[in-house]
Amino acid sequence: MSDEWQRQIREFVNTIDKLKQHVNLTPGEEEVLRTTKTTWGTTPYFASLMDRYDPACPIRKQVIPSIQEQQNRYGMSDYLIWKENRDTEEKRPDSIARQYVDRVAFTVTQTCGIYCRHCFRKELVVDGDLQLNFDVDEGLAWIAAHPEVRDVLVTGGDPFLLSDEQLEYLIRKLRELPHIEMIRFGTRLPIVLPQRITPGLKKVLGAYHRVPIWVNTQCNHPGEITEITARAVFDLLSCGVNVGNQAVLLKGINDDVETFRALHQKLLSVRIKPYYVFYCEPAPGIDHFRTPVEKGAELIRDALRGHTTGLAQPMHVIATNIGKVPLMPDYYITGKDAQCYHLRNHKGEATSIPNMPESSGSV
Repeated sequence: MSDEWQRQIREFVNTIDKLKQHVNLTPGEEEVLRTTKTTWGTTPYFASLMDRYDPACPIRKQVIPSIQEQQNRYGMSDYLIWKENRDTEEKRPDSIARQYVDRVAFTVTQTCGIYCRHCFRKELVVDGDLQLNFDVDEGLAWIAAHPEVRDVLVTGGDPFLLSDEQLEYLIRKLRELPHIEMIRFGTRLPIVLPQRITPGLKKVLGAYHRVPIWVNTQCNHPGEITEITARAVFDLLSCGVNVGNQAVLLKGINDDVETFRALHQKLLSVRIKPYYVFYCEPAPGIDHFRTPVEKGAELIRDALRGHTTGLAQPMHVIATNIGKVPLMPDYYITGKDAQCYHLRNHKGEATSIPNMPESSGSV
């Protein structure tokens, strides 16, 4: 298993011939693949989960470029510059993105285990239109000089594609900083390359420490979860690393009640805690994946609330230049008066509770 993940990277599925080992391409798919200038591909493992015969396969649509990516009515130009606050007076290395005072995103690589067609960093990772320099030591020095930063999200690309030695160095240097209280990794590898969770990586991530490590992955469809994923997540948990999921709401992939419910129930079955459902960001060239803004909250109400455990219920948010903004309309408080709050559940059933005012004086 320790060598398997590296073999998967060596045999990365990023040519038409390799892709044809897994799916029967339509003429349209093949034409786009022959003409696209974008980066695309995934691991043989994840490619094996695609439906060979169905172009509408939800896993296949995340991997294979579409002609629809050439359409851009709603995507913002220079989106990543805007989203990551790169055009501000604050001088930061390219590796540091900032929306909050006490938290930063630390980009350490542009390489991925899957080049998601819906990627919000599409300009950088997929299209290559944006050129940035991700110098790890430069980023570490900046974080060291900013004691207000207590929480670091290590991201990419995919940081788990770094070697064990590189990750050990990164984690050690961050943990040496007295103001760092938490290290988070954003990685799709538990989903697209679960073989990466090796004894060597577990040793790097494991052991008790005052600065805990959290992992958030991205799984968008129940078909992405296998027994190999379940074992990898269990191994992460066994070495003290909590695992959450940050799904992206994608039109035609997970925006129906049945799939949305199955996804979140299956995540819990393999010990992944649903954390966020992201509205598909207004990056350029991904209009065809985007739903109406209200859709995520409606799915949480109709597919999850009252239908499965509260553990399976993520928050629907959009990530913006001012941070994550919840997109959760209040369907449950239908009104209030001086005496009562009037409530409604997922079935439309009504009830009331007392309206408790703020105390107007000391007791």
